[in-house]
Amino acid sequence: MSEPTAGFSLELSSDVREMRDWVHEFAVSVVRPAAAEWDEREQTPWPILQEAAKIGLYSLDFFATQFFEPSGLGISVAYEELFWGDAGIGLSLAGSTLAAVAVVSNGTPEQIGEWCPQMFGDASDVKLGAFCSSEPDAGSDVAAIRTRAVYDEATDEWVLNGVKTWATNGGIANVHVVVASVDPSLGSRGQASFIVPPGTRGLSMGQKFRKHGIRASHTAEVILNDVRVPGRCLVGGKEKLDRRLARVREGGRGGEQAAMKTFEASRPGVAAMAVGVGRAAVEFAAEYAGTRVQFGKPIGANQGVAFQLADMAAAVDAARLLTWRAAWMARQGASFTRAEGSMAKLVAGETAVRVTEQAIQLLGGNGYTREYPVERWHRDAKIFTIFEGTSEIQRMIIGRAVTGLNVR
Repeated sequence: MSEPTAGFSLELSSDVREMRDWVHEFAVSVVRPAAAEWDEREQTPWPILQEAAKIGLYSLDFFATQFFEPSGLGISVAYEELFWGDAGIGLSLAGSTLAAVAVVSNGTPEQIGEWCPQMFGDASDVKLGAFCSSEPDAGSDVAAIRTRAVYDEATDEWVLNGVKTWATNGGIANVHVVVASVDPSLGSRGQASFIVPPGTRGLSMGQKFRKHGIRASHTAEVILNDVRVPGRCLVGGKEKLDRRLARVREGGRGGEQAAMKTFEASRPGVAAMAVGVGRAAVEFAAEYAGTRVQFGKPIGANQGVAFQLADMAAAVDAARLLTWRAAWMARQGASFTRAEGSMAKLVAGETAVRVTEQAIQLLGGNGYTREYPVERWHRDAKIFTIFEGTSEIQRMIIGRAVTGLNVR
């Protein structure tokens, strides 16, 4: 009999393994030692961003290379390592990528080439990007977005008015990508994304939020008051928008909504972030259980502790496999017909919350103090069941895919 061919493998390529080890070293030597300090400061960790930029980690080139890595696993592996280091600092390093994804997934080559580099800058001048979709009355209900974009034909400008909220890097970013309604009568099908260049008049930061977790990542309101942007700043261009709106008004399909297309593309990456936080908690709890002695033996020698650690480790590995599947499918251009992206985010986010809570329990009183990192990881983990689509929204998307019904 002939030897079977290797038709399936979970082995990472040598390039991805090398990148993983490089990012992990940065997380060990730079991110972790600074994590508690920047969590307490509740400020953007500019020195960390600058250190990352110096070595090419915080750069458009790095993130683009990983997003387009052939297996699709590059960005998931990178995010897992960064968020293993710390979720707040990790999100400060990764926050600009959501704005970049919004332009890459919907924009023209010219827009990608002009604006994406300005979301990162370089080691001598670090810059940020911000994606602005949510509003005070439009979180999960994207169709309820009220921010309005009106075209001024005389000047070939779009005029934006409204308030955005929960925007990572909102108000401090150099480039903002804003989802707005062009035709409110069409709901989410009448929306488009707009690039707001640096220094544009009328854009300002509103309330900066003091958060439960990911406190080293800046989150704020963005206020748009008669913000005028050139016509070329409509993501995808006006001709494309006009054709889409005409189809919708005639009863045809409008294609994917701007914000939803961005979130769908980013879900495997968000799931990988949650995997990193969960993995950190499992590793720390296992090490603690091997050295903490009670009643004459390490607590890990008790079945009650060992079995709990076994469940925690298995849950994180399962979340990683779902994440890798979704990332691979996205890179191959396969449709998420069974909501594979939502499955990854749902399972990874809820796993991170569960295992970080279990880690606190295993550490007992120590786990409840800020002398140990597990309480911070638990605070950080909760956001993964909320932002970029709550767990309830993910279940609704999965439910629709599984049943074929319009689940509400």
